[in-house]
Amino acid sequence: MVVIDEAHKLRNAYRPSNRMGQAIKWAVEDCKKVLVTATPLQNSLLELYGLSTIIDERLFGDIKAFRSQFINDSDFDELRERLKYFCQRTLRSQVIEYIRYTERKAITRPFSPSDDEQKLYEAITKFLQREDNYAIPRRQRTLTTLVLWKLLASSSTAVAGTLITMKDRLEKMIDDLNVDDDIALDIIEQEELEEDLLDEELDELEDMDAENSADTTTTNALDKRKLEAEIAELEGYIKQAQNIGTDSKTESLLTALEVGFQELEKMGANRKALIFTESRRTQDYLFNFLEARGYKGRLVLFNGSNTDPLSRDIYKQWLEENKESDRISGSITADKRVALIEHFRDHADIMIATESAAEGINLQFCSLVINYDLPWNPQRIEQRIGRCHRYGQEHDVVVINFLNNRNQADMRVYQLLQEKFNLFSGVFGASDEVLGTIESGIDFERKILQIYQQCRTPEEIDMAFVTLQSEMEAIINSRMEDTRKTLLENFDEDVHQRLRVQLDKTHYYLDRLGKQFWGLTRFILEGKAEFYDEELSFNLLEAPEKDIKTGKYVMISKGTKPDNNCHLYRLSHPLGEYVIDQGLNQNTPPAEIVFAISSHTARISAIEDLKGRSGYLVLSKLSIESLENEDHLLFNAYTDDGQVLDQERCEKLFQCRGRVKYLLDIDKEHRQRLQNEAQIHAQGSLNCSVEKSNCYFQQERNRLDKWADDMVLSAEQELKDTRARIKIVKREARNAVSLEEQLVCEKKLQELNRALRKQRQQIFDVEDEIMEKRDQLIAELEAKMVKRTTHEILFTIRFHVV
Repeated sequence: MVVIDEAHKLRNAYRPSNRMGQAIKWAVEDCKKVLVTATPLQNSLLELYGLSTIIDERLFGDIKAFRSQFINDSDFDELRERLKYFCQRTLRSQVIEYIRYTERKAITRPFSPSDDEQKLYEAITKFLQREDNYAIPRRQRTLTTLVLWKLLASSSTAVAGTLITMKDRLEKMIDDLNVDDDIALDIIEQEELEEDLLDEELDELEDMDAENSADTTTTNALDKRKLEAEIAELEGYIKQAQNIGTDSKTESLLTALEVGFQELEKMGANRKALIFTESRRTQDYLFNFLEARGYKGRLVLFNGSNTDPLSRDIYKQWLEENKESDRISGSITADKRVALIEHFRDHADIMIATESAAEGINLQFCSLVINYDLPWNPQRIEQRIGRCHRYGQEHDVVVINFLNNRNQADMRVYQLLQEKFNLFSGVFGASDEVLGTIESGIDFERKILQIYQQCRTPEEIDMAFVTLQSEMEAIINSRMEDTRKTLLENFDEDVHQRLRVQLDKTHYYLDRLGKQFWGLTRFILEGKAEFYDEELSFNLLEAPEKDIKTGKYVMISKGTKPDNNCHLYRLSHPLGEYVIDQGLNQNTPPAEIVFAISSHTARISAIEDLKGRSGYLVLSKLSIESLENEDHLLFNAYTDDGQVLDQERCEKLFQCRGRVKYLLDIDKEHRQRLQNEAQIHAQGSLNCSVEKSNCYFQQERNRLDKWADDMVLSAEQELKDTRARIKIVKREARNAVSLEEQLVCEKKLQELNRALRKQRQQIFDVEDEIMEKRDQLIAELEAKMVKRTTHEILFTIRFHVV
């Protein structure tokens, strides 16, 4: 199985140009896949199509059919119906009764730039609107303009740096040097703007830029006088930008930080703020500005490269502190991220981050998020806020978004963000508040103070949570009853907490797999290690194999905080793999085992009546090779007084501590009975597997039928398009004002009618081909239904329960 986290990065995998997506799709084609993402839909419904192709190319038809059904016709109901078989979406609102989630307070703060800033904005806007300047290649005019508007909304420093890049390019043109036309991509790279944020704009602009490129001839003579004038013009704009000094938005940021930190201290929250900007140059500018305003030594940067002197020093210090531990992964990029996050947690007040920090990091210790620049992608805002507003956050999270009300690009971005959030809600259900209402901006300081006054202390959050639970007690109780059986099979600590099932006498919780792994480790390493159950740690005194180190090991689990000088113990650790291998190869002859349910930490009502009783038990393994390979561990048992124990009660019995009393031979009568019952149990499990496979087969058959319908729809769409064009040309012919125009229309009609007849003929061939492919796929599915099984006895015991 392949698990792909942050799977939304593969949303464009359907495009041949998306090399990473295409490569991953090819590499995992024959594997089972689980795609994990909090933001499956960001800009367009086509992203869902892209993600579906990673799972299976035939969940939908081709791109034309998907666009026709779900984008042009907006058939959300049918889309949700198709998605439900392979998509599971859980919102915070669905688990709010069980999980102690804090709230978020979002506010969008409009600000007015100074006259100098506005003059620069207007001058550059006019410059960008000119069609004949050399600074922007015609092939990338629209994209470059959008990027520059984006930087204008960020900072004058970012604009100045970009204008210098453009000026340098023009100076190379004067010197007759070869000049790369990909200036937009150069800017994206310098500023660390993420290319995937521009995907939607690129789609819309590809055709337009291609037309512009076609109109441009490479043989046009270079007008050096005009070029020199343009360089001088850019130098003037650069000087204007550099003379601005401190931007108006930056002063607003300082106000937000000062008030925010005061209120955080009153609430007992950490004095931490996470500031997001889209520009590397703006990031450096903010760092220098805040350093000069009293925050020197309290700042940390986070970006795609993390190569600045401060980040290098932090990383060097982290390596020194962790040199004796297993925490150093060997990946410089990953270890740097960890080092910077820990420095922010332990030493810094403010992290200034680019989009690189919007995914894959956990900052629950921070409860103030400031979007200094609004991203173009609505789910990017959600991802940013989600770094802090996540499970484990103890305080309400305040989110401040800055919006330039004199920058039409900034206002347009805000409008698009609202529209795209509506698109997301239509398919998956509403997300939490991320933008907030646009405030009047009259008294920003008072508004931030008001927002913080609405925030609560951890005690108030707990009280609100208790009140909410009380109000919804009836709903909670009914849901608790529905999930009770599931809970018995899943001992994950998070689920215990969500459903308020507490174990009062234990300090550390482990899921069932963890408990079994810990018990097996104690058994296999007995005599080779000293164990400390309370800490879930042990000191390995003797290495069982050459590549395994001695020393202190701490088992990875919720609630444990290992120090830096120990080994993290897990299933995939070489020692963990050794323990598993040894366990699988253990000899298990017939034995007598005493189970001590009286000393178990939690009451197990299902087996309490077995106390003081004895019986016989067998464990067998059934392996099924079919559509899915399955392994079943099957218990059969009965007591001396004839009571038969079902699978669940046997499993509960093995959750208790046991000891081998002495070895014995099971007499022939009991051995034969246990083997017969194990055979019956195996046959029953096989029948259930067959029934499940039949249901799966029908579901897959229906899916392939829908895929075939999608493909036929795609073929029919071309026919519809041609008919639509014929109608348009007929209307043009009727409205023609001259014989010449009528003749042109008649000629077009003849060509379109020929194409129509050809498409009618072809559609039958296409339908036959699609149906043949569908039948072939169904036949392959039927072949996989053939089952091969093996059944073996693993052990047989005599048991006593005390």
